[in-house]
Amino acid sequence: MLQVKLFDCEHEQDLEEEMNNFLSGLDRKHIVDIKYNIAMLGEAGDEQVYCFSAMVMYVR
Repeated sequence: MLQVKLFDCEHEQDLEEEMNNFLSGLDRKHIVDIKYNIAMLGEAGDEQVYCFSAMVMYVR
C-alpha cells in the first residue's frame, strides 16, 4: 500500500533532521519518491518567512 509522510518546518536544518530520522527507519527499496518545496511569505515590516516542506512517498 502506498503511503505518504509530510514534513513542514520553518528552518531547512529542522526539515533535514526530521526527514533523516524518518528515513532511517525505512528500507531504501520502500521509498518511491521524495518531493521538496520552499515557500517564501511576506509579513508585516517586510520580514520574510520561509516554509520548507517535503513529502515522502513509500510502501510498507
